Amino acid sequence: MSTVKEELVYQIGLTLIEGIGDVNAKSLLAYCGSAKEVFAQKKARLQKIPGIGLKLAQSITSASPVLQRAEKEIRFIEKYKISPLFFADENYPSRLKFCSDGPVMLYYKGSTNLNASRVVAVVGTRRPSEYGKMVTEQLVNELSHLGILVISGLAYGVDILAHRTALDSGLDTVAVLGHGLDRIYPGSHDKTARRMLGQGGLLTEFMSGTNPDAVNFPKRNRIVAGLCDALVMVESKRRGGSLITATIANSYNKDVFAFPGRAGESLSEGGNGLIKQNRASLIESAEDLLYAMQWQDKKEKATKSKQISLRIDLSEDEQLVHACFEKKAAWHIDELCQQTQMPISKVSALLLQLEFANLIKCKPGKMYETF
Repeated sequence: MSTVKEELVYQIGLTLIEGIGDVNAKSLLAYCGSAKEVFAQKKARLQKIPGIGLKLAQSITSASPVLQRAEKEIRFIEKYKISPLFFADENYPSRLKFCSDGPVMLYYKGSTNLNASRVVAVVGTRRPSEYGKMVTEQLVNELSHLGILVISGLAYGVDILAHRTALDSGLDTVAVLGHGLDRIYPGSHDKTARRMLGQGGLLTEFMSGTNPDAVNFPKRNRIVAGLCDALVMVESKRRGGSLITATIANSYNKDVFAFPGRAGESLSEGGNGLIKQNRASLIESAEDLLYAMQWQDKKEKATKSKQISLRIDLSEDEQLVHACFEKKAAWHIDELCQQTQMPISKVSALLLQLEFANLIKCKPGKMYETF
């Protein structure tokens, strides 16, 4: 067995130990250095790691059955050409790395880049009104000229309508699933899911054999919320599942938007409630979303010319930070610290100077983006 494949066995095995969870798994990885080293530790040392008591330490040191299950899963993903995405991997979705409860392991089958520069999640009720269907289709159609990646959950209603409209508009779209990649739920969406493999993809944290049980979908929702830059909610009752996703997106400092509905109608209660509580911004069209996110089309040549002329007056350190934005349009401040090998205090000061020069703008969640 190759070194990479051997490590993958331990990575998958780590996710299978009952009681570990994503937060404790990341703590174990930070202390031990790798998944394989986690399993190599003695019980006494594991107990000293914050969050890991005697019971979890015993589970880790007697984990042969989970490693056997991990080997079986590797055979499955190799057969069906599924990509395992471990938390420490370079191709793991970067936005999820800043979510404390982001999954340690993901399984992905598709063709699009999960680290696209602009990602919008579209969620809502499973039984939208004609108005809800109309605004979903209009929103996605009006985003098509910007090549935005559309994320949703492949569920009935708003989810599947957003996926299908994206496909028909030429946009890539990714479905986050609440089950393993050995099935599609609901089965009536199988044809759409297959189309998405060539124009987007299917993503899940669940291994093959996992049923679409109700408990899985709130977990699925946190991935939808974590993957996006902006989340749009289209119609929901007062306790709709999409409200869970919106709440999680708020906790991740994502930009949340909602279409307003008619007062007194049950499908309007969720979105109107978010707007009233200042947990979502009101939008009536894609133009409102693009304005709020500052994603409107710009004259690229004029912008580049302006940036080149301004860079002449930048210090060496400012130029080093600004050069990062030529590789990628949006960065979290922690990423910039890693990229430039500078302390956060210095990077913060440099970012402020670049803002004064109108070269970048600050976004919620300590994100920075070019104009």
